[in-house]
Amino acid sequence: MNDYRKIIGQTVTITVDRPLGTLHPQFPELRYPINYGYIAGIIAGDGSEQDAYLLGVDIPVDVYVGTVIAVIHRLNDVEDKWVVAPPGLPFTKDEIHDNTYFIEQYFKSEIFTA
Repeated sequence: MNDYRKIIGQTVTITVDRPLGTLHPQFPELRYPINYGYIAGIIAGDGSEQDAYLLGVDIPVDVYVGTVIAVIHRLNDVEDKWVVAPPGLPFTKDEIHDNTYFIEQYFKSEIFTA
């Protein structure tokens, strides 16, 4: 198992390629209720840049600097998802689960927080 303590608490820049309100590129019936993107320069288990959910920002954004507050470890996939929020804005595991359920419902996963 990974030691997520090295990741949680880091300040990162998320490039949002699927802003809040946009449709999923492969499943157009799925609209993003939160901003979603990637952390440039960090390679995930799938060989692409690290994907991240952005919570606590209720408008579409292109780029955001925030804090990694959790890691969603997918048990049936090759990559984890990072959860980023504005500095100092806390979310419980239940809130993280509820905000990411629109995608994470299709995966078996665990949420790790500080």
